[in-house]
Amino acid sequence: MPLSHRLHSLEIVIRRNALDALLVTNLSNVRYLCGFSGSSGALAYARGRWAFFTDGRYTEQAKHQVQNALVHIFSGAPAVGAARWSAERLAKRKLIRIGIEADHVTLAGERRIASELRSVFGRSAYRVIGTSGIIEDLRIRKDPTEVNLIRRAVQLASSIFSGLVKTINPSISENDVAATLEYMTRCAGAEKMSFDSIVASGANSALPHARPTRRKIGRGFVVLDYGVILAGYCSDMTRTVWVGRESRQARAIYSAVLDAQLAAIAAVRPGVEAQAVDAVARGVLRKHQLDKYFTHSLGHGVGLEIHEAPRLAKGQTQKLEPGMVVTIEPGVYIPGKGGVRIEDMVLVTNTGCEVLTPTPKELLVI
Repeated sequence: MPLSHRLHSLEIVIRRNALDALLVTNLSNVRYLCGFSGSSGALAYARGRWAFFTDGRYTEQAKHQVQNALVHIFSGAPAVGAARWSAERLAKRKLIRIGIEADHVTLAGERRIASELRSVFGRSAYRVIGTSGIIEDLRIRKDPTEVNLIRRAVQLASSIFSGLVKTINPSISENDVAATLEYMTRCAGAEKMSFDSIVASGANSALPHARPTRRKIGRGFVVLDYGVILAGYCSDMTRTVWVGRESRQARAIYSAVLDAQLAAIAAVRPGVEAQAVDAVARGVLRKHQLDKYFTHSLGHGVGLEIHEAPRLAKGQTQKLEPGMVVTIEPGVYIPGKGGVRIEDMVLVTNTGCEVLTPTPKELLVI
């Protein structure tokens, strides 16, 4: 989808919310709307025009990346420049409503914006309106270009898995495995990791968000949870392997988690509530008397950010729609013993879903 279409869609939302202006400061939202990928920037809308603000470090980058917005190089905070530009375009109007991204602006940032607005409007009637999710609601359904970029990121991450597991042995440390993983993804072309990679072995694998340590892998489950960013879009996958001679109990736990994951994937289709998919996975684990060890939500959306809407969890009534890309990642974590998580990225289609992650899911014993 051309970026101009995204801006047009947002303008409709702006009018629907009776806003005269909107300041966009979340960098993922800025990139989604105008293409800028730097670390300092703000986008503003007022009276039918868009303007982008950044500092001198990004003069050339903004010139080449920013689309459909006038570029301003500003010596101060980009949000302040965006606020001043908006205010000056609206100075002769009354009862001005200027929207800000309430979920992404700090209290100090809001005060700086308000101060800039007062310097232009003086005592004129204006209001700063906190908005929530109006751009994220547009981002939740990926267009074909975004799906293709996500697919490439998923495939890149998956491509290194078979080589990675060949490096794993009982005497190597979690840190060493993580370093190898990230080196391999960089060599394969990744911009960077989507998040801090998880390599968790033995008892550490019972910690859903464990971080790699100097612990030797030893014998037992090893959870490998990682993702890469390619062209700005994230991937996310988890596989769990076993090092040493596996026990019957270990294989049974792995089989239960895999059954739960496959059942949840089969439940993904348009019109289904997010919480219903989560419930399917928990129902399978309940039959194996393992549901109490599943301690997090089933999944989340992925795109320009690693965690986006929708969230697949109890109480989430949002219905799935074609174009949504979500993770399906049930897990079982038994304190002091170990854990298993299996995660794929899944695209909601018109008739059901497509699993984007090509990596095999059978228990791999090393």
